[in-house]
Formats: sequence, C-alpha cells, structure tokens
Amino acid sequence: MTAFSADSSSYQPTYWPWRDQNIHYVKAGDDRCDRPPVLLVHGFGASTDHWRKNIIDLAQDFQVWAIDLVGFGRSAKPDWPYSGSLWQAQLQEFITEKIGRPTVLAGNSLGGYSALCTAANHPDTAAGLVLLNSAGPFSDQAAGDRPNPLGKLIQSILLQPLPSWLIFQYVRQPGVIRRTLEQVYLDKSAITDQLVADIRRPANDPGAATVFASVFKSPQGEPLDQLLKKLSCPLLMLWGEADPWMNCREKGARFRQYYPNLREHYLQAGHCPHDEVPDQVNQLLRQWLLEQGL
Repeated sequence: MTAFSADSSSYQPTYWPWRDQNIHYVKAGDDRCDRPPVLLVHGFGASTDHWRKNIIDLAQDFQVWAIDLVGFGRSAKPDWPYSGSLWQAQLQEFITEKIGRPTVLAGNSLGGYSALCTAANHPDTAAGLVLLNSAGPFSDQAAGDRPNPLGKLIQSILLQPLPSWLIFQYVRQPGVIRRTLEQVYLDKSAITDQLVADIRRPANDPGAATVFASVFKSPQGEPLDQLLKKLSCPLLMLWGEADPWMNCREKGARFRQYYPNLREHYLQAGHCPHDEVPDQVNQLLRQWLLEQGL
C-alpha cells in the first residue's frame, strides 16, 4: 500500500508500466471484499495531488486509487496524439491489470469524461460512476461548436509549434495559474500556494509543452448522449454550480434526459467541488456508495 499524506508531499510514488511508459498512481485503504474500490481521475492540468483532500477520508471506508492520466502529473509525457480514447484505454487497462475487479470511477472535468467513456464502453470494469463537473458536449452541441473559417485559421496559427510553445510558457506561470483558479473557484481561500505548486510542477516536465499542444489538436470524442445510451451502472453527479465554464443546471437536465435514474447534488462551489468543498463531496460520495450496496 502506498503511504499518502494529505499534503501530497511525503509519499513514495508508485508506477505502473503501460505501453512502455511509466504511469503514476496512488493507493490507500484496505481492500474490502464487500465494497468496490474507488478510482479517482483528475481533470485537465491536474493530477493525483488534486484529490489530496479526498483520498485519506474515503480510504477509511473504501480502497481508494488515484491515477495520473498519461501526459499529466507524475506520469510520462510522450509525444503522442492525446484523446479521450487514449485515456479510456489507460483507465480500462489499469482497472483490469492493477485493481483486478469492477471499480467505481470518479472523475472531474476531463477525468469525468474519460471515466464516462470507460464505464460506457467497458461495462465490465465499472461498478459505478461519479461525475464532478464532467467535460464533454452533447451531439447537438458538438455539431454547433464547429469553428467558422476565421476560427479555424486562428486555431491553426496558435497550434503551430512556436505560438503553442509561447502560449504554454505563459499559462504555466504561477500568477496565471492562480488567476485561472480564481475564475473557477467560488471560495478563493481554497486556492493555496500548495495548490498552485501542485498544478505548476508537472508543467516543468520534459514533454509537457508537447502534451499541451496535442490535447488542443485532439479530435472530439463520443458525445455524452451516445455514451449515456450505453451506460448501465449507477451514476452519481456532483455539480459545483458556480462553475463559470458550464451551465450546470442546464447540463444536469441534459444528463437526466438520457439517464433518468441518476442521483445528483448541486453544491456551492466552482469547477472542482472535490477540492473546494471536500467534506461535502466525501460525505455524498460515501453515502451514495453505501446506499447502492455496491
């Protein structure tokens, strides 16, 4: 078992070799034959560190795993084409090879979309699914989001190697990271120097700039409605409804349209409720898991 401390600074990193790359993960809590393990999946630009307020608490009742998606955190950052399909494959194979039994996937933002892809397309791996401000469009939104010719031109210019590199150098500055967090966190006191450092650290790794460019060039994945039509496990949705990047009430209604049996809660938080209001998220997640009898 990996020793994990709440400040994410005093544990021995553990790695899993996947496609000739080292993938970092964290494991805490004892295996419970009567309860499924929980796998936490971070969002864009984050890592296992972003779950530091959840891992120890949840590990009192469940075996908890957290993983750095390839290209992020302490995982390798190869020059690959990044996409939801790639992270879906990583999660599916991690559950199969390392965890060894159906798992409750819990993901925030990009991690939520990757977890949904995994649960929908590999139902044998998923005992349940928890989405926290999940990324991804519905079919009609994907069709309406096609950029106009001018937008395509601007995108093609910005994603050339030099402009992309310059943008990356800018966005990884501590001050820019802090300002971005201030936009998406309702409680500004949750934005600590440690949080900024946790997000900045992987951006200094070799290959990080290439990952940044590749993610924005990646093709759009399966729409949410198509994934929800294939989903068969219990679904819990936790929304930080002050998220400026999405209309959570409207998006939640769309999820209910395609998956009416879900459970949902709206919290006074921004895009990352697990980090901003961790006590509420941990309590709701724990209660839901125990009620499901998973």
